[in-house]
Amino acid sequence: MKSEDTPFEGGPMDGRSLPVLLGPTGTPPKTYRIPVPDAAGGPPTVLVYRRVPRGHSKRLGLPKGWKYEYDPEGKRGSTLRWPWTKPDSAPDATPGGKPDDTHG
Repeated sequence: MKSEDTPFEGGPMDGRSLPVLLGPTGTPPKTYRIPVPDAAGGPPTVLVYRRVPRGHSKRLGLPKGWKYEYDPEGKRGSTLRWPWTKPDSAPDATPGGKPDDTHG
């Protein structure tokens, strides 16, 4: 398997680079989870990092590489997002949730 040294930003892994296995398309996984053992022998704490582009090329806007940013909540983007599903908590633009009065 092919791997690539990928930098980590934020959280306890800030400033470190780890070799991350690449997928069949040549990109690292979207989510990287690091289990950290508990000193008291309890369940391990899991650090969650999300893949973001390191930079973009000038001409086509393609990603130049990837890096991981710390996600303290670890829940963002963990579910499938279908095009026909409603947003989680979209603010309502009209007062009281009533339809807009466009006729006058």
